[in-house]
This record gives sequence, C-alpha cells and structure tokens, in this order.
Amino acid sequence: MKKVIEVKNLCKSFGSGNNVTKVLKDITFDVRDGQFLSIMGPSGCGKSTLLYLMGGLDTPTLGKVLINDRDIQKLNDREMSKIRRSDIGFVFQFYNLVHNLSVEENILLPIAMSGQNVKRFNKKLDEILEIVGLSDKRKDIPSHLSGGQQQRVAIARAVITNPSIILADEPIGNLDSKSGERIMELFRDINHEYGITVIQVTHDESKTLYGNRLIRLYDGVIIEDKVVAN
Repeated sequence: MKKVIEVKNLCKSFGSGNNVTKVLKDITFDVRDGQFLSIMGPSGCGKSTLLYLMGGLDTPTLGKVLINDRDIQKLNDREMSKIRRSDIGFVFQFYNLVHNLSVEENILLPIAMSGQNVKRFNKKLDEILEIVGLSDKRKDIPSHLSGGQQQRVAIARAVITNPSIILADEPIGNLDSKSGERIMELFRDINHEYGITVIQVTHDESKTLYGNRLIRLYDGVIIEDKVVAN
C-alpha cells in the first residue's frame, strides 16, 4: 500500500518568548492507503492539533507533512485549496452545515464551490444518500434533523468529492452513544466500500476498534503505534 500521508519530525508550539508551549514534539509516522487510523490521548495532548496540521489547516513550527507525495508547506494557497477540495474530506464535531441549505445542497457544496457542474454528481449523490440513510431527507434543512443525521450529512459532504483521505476530529463527541455507534459504523463502511483512508481523533478507547490502527499521544509525543484487531 502506498503512503497517502507522511509526517516527518513535526513540531508545533504556541506562544512566544518565555510563554512557549510545545504541543507536538518531533512526531514522525506515515499513513498507508486504505488504513483506518485512530489518534487517541488525553485532553491537551496535541491530537487535534496534529490532525489540523495533517489537513493543512494549520502550519507546523518545524517538520513537514506530505500528502500523496506533495510537501504541503511548499504549496501556494490555490494549490492547497485544491488538495483540501479533492484529496481530503473533513468531518468535525459540530457538523459545520449551512443551515439555510437542504441536505443535498449541503452535500454538493464542495462541488459547487469548486466550480463543477453539480448535475454531473446526481448519481453519486443518490448513492451516498443511500449509504448514509438519508434518501428521504434530501430536501430537509439541518434544523429538521437530529444530531446524528446532521453528522451523516457532514460525512456525505466529505465523501462526495471521492477524496483519498477523510480527517475526522471527535466526530461523535456531540452525539449520544447510539448515534455515535451508527456514525462509527458508517465510517467503517465507507473505509471498506470506497477504500478511503480514515483518520479520526477520539478520546474513547472503544471507538478505536472500528479502525485497524491506533496511535496514542501523551504530552505531545507518540507513546504507542499499533495494529488494532477487529
């Protein structure tokens, strides 16, 4: 399997002068195509910061991140925006849906923003709506949906561009346990069905069992990197 992400000697600090906090300290690992990786650790250990650096949403203090063999620190804003639209799908804890748009309009938003003809994606939209179980909700607006349903819309939006990678930051942190389990099953299905690499940040040990690899962070360093049996 090829490497889709390479993290090399990554460091991240916040603050300046005598008030510098080192959040990540010389982190190095790679992620292979089709893996489902969970990044775990206590609050403040740097796991979300690491995810944002991997997605190009933040810049490292030292080190580098390569996505599909491209050093994202060397890309201009236009090139990085293109990678975020085509190579990476993002799923966050609080959904980030546009509340005056329907379910299908939210899902197709990345297509519309990239200037493509959304009608060309009608078949893919139908397929994804079926997978996430929202075919009957396609015309609804987010306020008419439960939290779990809104997160499924966010996942569908992340998948519509057929990215090679999905980055999910505490994707079930705002959901009840039953809805959370359904979302994790959906991530697993997408990983198996489409072969999309999934990287999730979680604080829940049980949710790592949906994936096949676990990286555990503590105080800004990797203390464990192992295969997960499932």
